[in-house]
Amino acid sequence: MHKKKLMVNHLIEALPYIMQFRNKVFVFKYGGSIIENEENKKAFIEDVSLLQHLGMKVIIVHGGGKHISRRLEEKGIETIFHEGYRITNSQAIDEVEMILSGHINKELTLLFNNYGTKAIGVNGKDAGLIVAKKKIVSGNIDIGHVGDVESINAEFLELLLKNDYLPIISPIGFDKSGNTYNINADDVASEIAKSMKAEKLFLISDINGVYTILGEESTFISRLDYSQASKMISDGIINGGMIPKMKSCLESIENGVASVHIINGKITHSVLLEVFTDEGIGTMIERSEKHVDYEDL
Repeated sequence: MHKKKLMVNHLIEALPYIMQFRNKVFVFKYGGSIIENEENKKAFIEDVSLLQHLGMKVIIVHGGGKHISRRLEEKGIETIFHEGYRITNSQAIDEVEMILSGHINKELTLLFNNYGTKAIGVNGKDAGLIVAKKKIVSGNIDIGHVGDVESINAEFLELLLKNDYLPIISPIGFDKSGNTYNINADDVASEIAKSMKAEKLFLISDINGVYTILGEESTFISRLDYSQASKMISDGIINGGMIPKMKSCLESIENGVASVHIINGKITHSVLLEVFTDEGIGTMIERSEKHVDYEDL
């Protein structure tokens, strides 16, 4: 009986969020080591399928770096990174597109459809979804077929969502000259969230969220507003590889996204815990209301 009452309490706690977010757009960036783990993948698919059945409009952008590295190694193509970006020559981009669009994307699409969700797998070339341009990095080093998003065909995504489809997007873009580009999945998810004026953008990987002191659990921050997050960057509290991720979060909020959530996909049903509980499980960054120093959080 106790378990049944507990379940009822959870449903009651979730009800206001279900009502608030019905028909709102949620964009998920799904990547990191969680894409390699079958148990974590199953929980993610269950969570997102439930969101869609409850009336949320969901878009997924996936990565696949480890799959790509294995494939390139098998083909004898050396992997070199510059400023965190994989140098991608003409031979490598064919393999990258094949792994992202032909393998990972179609596997996820099949799994979602088997859960009763109308999923459709696409890449940036479909319906001109992601127009890209060559990425320019410092040092005048040519990193090949690596791109930045130039525009998103939001009308195409709106059409899919209107007809209750779940778009699953591989981060492959193109330009008008016929070049193909591999694009950072965080960047694609952010640009899509901005173009769709999404209610929420979720960055799902294998990190819990934001800490004032990395590795010290007592310094974990569950909620930040725009001003607090900006100050943490300028103060050097957020540093290293977390800087571009946080800047992407802030840019999304600047352009109409209501909140961005950094959550750990290794925690079972982390999506539902973040969306439907008062405390959440990751770090939520939202628009500024009143400024509070992060030291006081």
